[in-house]
Amino acid sequence: MKKSFLTIICLVAAFTANQVLASGDAAAGKNKVAMCAGCHASDGNSMVSAFPKLAGLGEKYLYRQLQDIKSGERVIVEMTGLLDANSDQDLQDMAAFYDSQQRSIAGAQEISLIGYSDPVEALELGEDIYRGGNLKTGVPSCTGCHSPAGTGNGPAGYPGLGGQHADYIESQLLKYQSGERNSGANAKIMQGVAERLSNKEIKAVANYISGLN
Repeated sequence: MKKSFLTIICLVAAFTANQVLASGDAAAGKNKVAMCAGCHASDGNSMVSAFPKLAGLGEKYLYRQLQDIKSGERVIVEMTGLLDANSDQDLQDMAAFYDSQQRSIAGAQEISLIGYSDPVEALELGEDIYRGGNLKTGVPSCTGCHSPAGTGNGPAGYPGLGGQHADYIESQLLKYQSGERNSGANAKIMQGVAERLSNKEIKAVANYISGLN
């Protein structure tokens, strides 16, 4: 079962890597994201941990998310209706602009986890999960899709996670775990990963990722 799960991930990655990238104009996109600055900042480096950093996240990934949000497939209450007036080209341009920006690093913090008396051990747990997964529970490493440095896989549409807010990563993994986040072609992959992670592992790996650059 574990082997077949990993095989599915590899096959999906190989398939999506051959999909055509969105073609946006970053310069045009700069003038189309003014309404986004309140939550995500003008350069996509949100200062509020509840709102994701969009800078350098990946053009293809961003474009797909904007499409899903506009169509209602992905429900984000704060963004309801905000994209209704935007054309598909607008979404591509917005995605291109944010992807062209340099993402700042949120930075890993000293966190306490039950069973781990030393914050360094908690950070090491996050690194172990990110780089090696958990063979006992069938969790694959995160590096296969999101790269060792957290830069993602642009052609395949896998987002760059390095430096993202830990709180946001944790919240999204918990939503995948519960099935609340279920939009997009790769949702099943992430749900399969998250449901095999304990909440403690989720917190640890989210914190580790926030320090990657």
